[in-house]
Amino acid sequence: MKAFSIAAIGFAALSMTAPAMAADMAVKAAPPPAPLAAVYSWSGFYIGGNGGWGQSHGCVDFVTPAGTVAAGCADRSGGLAGGQIGYRWQTNQFVLGLEAQGDWAEIKNTRVSLIDPLISTTGKIDGIGLFTAQLGWAWNASLLYVKGGAAVTRNRFDIFNNVTGVGLASAGHTRWGGALGVGWEYGFTPNWSFGIEYDHLWMGRDNAGFAGVVTPGGLTLTGSGVTQDVDMVTLRLNYRFGGYGAPVTARY
Repeated sequence: MKAFSIAAIGFAALSMTAPAMAADMAVKAAPPPAPLAAVYSWSGFYIGGNGGWGQSHGCVDFVTPAGTVAAGCADRSGGLAGGQIGYRWQTNQFVLGLEAQGDWAEIKNTRVSLIDPLISTTGKIDGIGLFTAQLGWAWNASLLYVKGGAAVTRNRFDIFNNVTGVGLASAGHTRWGGALGVGWEYGFTPNWSFGIEYDHLWMGRDNAGFAGVVTPGGLTLTGSGVTQDVDMVTLRLNYRFGGYGAPVTARY
């Protein structure tokens, strides 16, 4: 009987401690929070500056009473400097944008004419404008994009006498064409980004008329035609306004 009483007391004590032990075993450490990462945003208005180098390939022909005479082709190159303004929208990794760019240019070349060695021609581009749409792919703070749209250049074409240095004819025109380019940009702060861009411009043919210019060699010129392509390589620095350029916190 005494042994039975001791066993009953031990069983009762064991039954009281079992729930507490089970409760202690059921408690587990909370899982660590999901990692957080800063994702760069390319959305928003931006403004910036650019500078670099440009090269133009142009071919000239002259209109004479006897017909059109080819006067040869030449390349000319020079510096570029200007600015751009635009807006971008980012959806996931896709970036869409619109941009206007204007550059002062010093792309100039003077060469002796093939049709009369006593005259020379000077072709010059002193202004370039681009109005383009962009399509890009972003990896956080890095953006690769293509762009295309309209291009405009301000041109001057001069003919002068090699012996006397006197100008014989001059024509200045603003001409429109198309542009296609590719660029890469990197955001080194939430609002500032730096990049490099290449653009090719198709400017077509530009015609000018002269009032019967007579060259030293006795050739009568009544007009000219110039075809032109332009290549541009520029470095760019942009600033995005407001909170659009600030990193946003994303959960993976």
